[in-house]
Amino acid sequence: MPTAVRVSDELVNEARKFSKVDHRSLTGQIEHWARIGKCAEENTDLTYDLIKEILIGIEELDRGEKSEYQFG
Repeated sequence: MPTAVRVSDELVNEARKFSKVDHRSLTGQIEHWARIGKCAEENTDLTYDLIKEILIGIEELDRGEKSEYQFG
């Protein structure tokens, strides 16, 4: 259920710039940052790149895109 949330004009302006570069809606960009921030707070040892790769991996699994990892 969508909920209206007030955020600063500064955050909206920054999100607007990044949303154009990343081809996301303004809302999508803010949701993306929130998701990344939540993961970072829950997993303080992980880098941004690793968090992003994990989220991509989860999305691939949800879409049925998986393959067995080959060691060595």
